[in-house]
Amino acid sequence: MEKFVLNNGLTVLVEPMPYLRSVSIGAWVKAGSMLEAPSENGLSHFMEHMAFKGTKKRTARQIAEEMDAVGGQLNASTSKLCTNYFAKVIDENLPLAADILADMVCAPALDPVETDKERGVVLEEIAMVEDSPEDVVYDVLAEAAFGAQSLGQTILGPAEKIAAYTPDDLRAFRRRHYGPQNAVVALAGNVETSAARDLMEKTFGAWQGAAGEEFPEAVAVAQPQKLAKDKDTEQVHLCMSFRSHEMGSPDVYPTAVVNNVLGGGMSSRLFQRIREDLGMAYSVYSGPSSYPHCGEFTIYAATNPKNAKMVLEQIDIEIKKLLEKGIDEKEFTMSKAQLKSSFILGLESAYNRMSALGHNQILLNRVIPPEETIAAIEKVTVDDAMAVAHRMFTGNRAYAVVGRKAEKYLQYMK
Repeated sequence: MEKFVLNNGLTVLVEPMPYLRSVSIGAWVKAGSMLEAPSENGLSHFMEHMAFKGTKKRTARQIAEEMDAVGGQLNASTSKLCTNYFAKVIDENLPLAADILADMVCAPALDPVETDKERGVVLEEIAMVEDSPEDVVYDVLAEAAFGAQSLGQTILGPAEKIAAYTPDDLRAFRRRHYGPQNAVVALAGNVETSAARDLMEKTFGAWQGAAGEEFPEAVAVAQPQKLAKDKDTEQVHLCMSFRSHEMGSPDVYPTAVVNNVLGGGMSSRLFQRIREDLGMAYSVYSGPSSYPHCGEFTIYAATNPKNAKMVLEQIDIEIKKLLEKGIDEKEFTMSKAQLKSSFILGLESAYNRMSALGHNQILLNRVIPPEETIAAIEKVTVDDAMAVAHRMFTGNRAYAVVGRKAEKYLQYMK
């Protein structure tokens, strides 16, 4: 992997994979819902959409047609922490992909007519999420765990705010967050570093803009809430959040081991007990999330309303068993093998390598070598995993529930 910085301050990462015939390229901007004030919630995601709606030299149709003409893939995503624009093409079409990507990131037109059109698309996306109770319960859980902090906001933003934002609002947001010193470009695939350097100077070299902002201090609220939202659903959707480690913490690896044991896969305790033994859920799982200054570990289950009390009880029983009896050697060995295998298999994808490079650089300001990750997984001991488990599961927890007459299930949540 090679790293260099353009004259305008843009950091570029290149990982040549000469045995491939493709290249993946992505641009990350440190602009997500965690960096939004309440009055601008949803602007990061809205800005992502508007990048596809035309630039100073391409219409929205031209962007789509130019990429389709070479059989490439172009997409973007917004998270709580950053916005990512990316393309996947065969190697000979990298110059086109880089030019389109730079055009979208650096010079979106933000035309008022196109803004109004895309506003409707974003509102439809919000409506689509509202029709997905699994998505809704996680939004409710964020509010329960983080309260009025920006981490408690949704990524898409409230519909009433999206309906009111103007191109000037988008431009003001861009002036604060979009600029080469607040962004990273990563490439992986059949590309030479020298050629990539020349291409990046040509496409991204003239970009000027904001240096960005630091993430706000964030912590799980001292007294987490139990929140409910009524939805006319067949199942009741249950979610709980425990305090976990911050982004970049060495605890990421023992936490991942605990997650695999408790609810991270088909062999996990929650899956085996609640789905396989009791047949009380189709979907039940756990997972950690890390942010600047804080993190959370969540458990989710969807079940028939008549089984909701039992499912919550079984989750508590499995957590208690984990804390009192620990992790046996077979589970521990299997969990570490799953982590190592999943990571190594992911390295065979140019897209995954590009994504890891950009994500780590924009959020951690460093690239984590694969050897470091593998060594960290192998280094985890049972004692490490149990220490993390005790810290997470003996503290306060936040709850969220979505379903018909959702509030009645709060009484079962400790």
